[in-house]
Amino acid sequence: MKKLIANKEDTEQVFEIIEALNGKAAYRDFERFMATPAGQAEYAKRIHLPPILDNHEPLHELPEGSVGRTYVEFMEREGLSAAGLVAESEKRPGTLRRHKDDLLWYGNRLRDTHDMYHILTGYGRDALGEATLLGFTHSQHGGLGVSFICFMGGRQIAKRVPREADIPGVIKEGRHNGKTAKRLIEQDIISLLPRPLEEVREELNIKPPVAYYRAHEVMREHGLDPYSDGL
Repeated sequence: MKKLIANKEDTEQVFEIIEALNGKAAYRDFERFMATPAGQAEYAKRIHLPPILDNHEPLHELPEGSVGRTYVEFMEREGLSAAGLVAESEKRPGTLRRHKDDLLWYGNRLRDTHDMYHILTGYGRDALGEATLLGFTHSQHGGLGVSFICFMGGRQIAKRVPREADIPGVIKEGRHNGKTAKRLIEQDIISLLPRPLEEVREELNIKPPVAYYRAHEVMREHGLDPYSDGL
């Protein structure tokens, strides 16, 4: 956790913490997924998402404001790729990596949809956005490791920003939004790509991150850049 606090881009530490603390959360979450018709439909297809999401040309041809177009613009702006996250996750063996079965496919799906969660929820890649998205994710999937990173991330940010930014309130809103939204992991991601982002958010009951945007406003009013490495 100290390494992750020192460098929020050190994704390897995220996998390390989750591996250490999540216990059987992935097993329970997979069982929940497979208990739904939507989950069974996605399992039947077993689509490997990274090659599709990293094929940028077709995504650029989608309408402006669509899920896919917003996603590809976000990934290029941030210098990210789905394959890059795969590589980070495979730097260490991990418990799931030892499974050559359906649980590994599900764990990969959770990993490969992380940046899509950014698009669907509206949380950015700033430190507060990442922490709050983990709160949203924990509400959808459980896992003590995910919750711990969310808590510690919010705690560190709260030390560095004005109190009126209400960082605990931002994290609380993210957790609440995750509880009230439909489970994103069960959605047909490919079918969402050409659809208007706002329409998809409404259909999935993903509430706007009002407290998060307000915290950004407060930071800027005090001369702080929400996307600064210092946060």
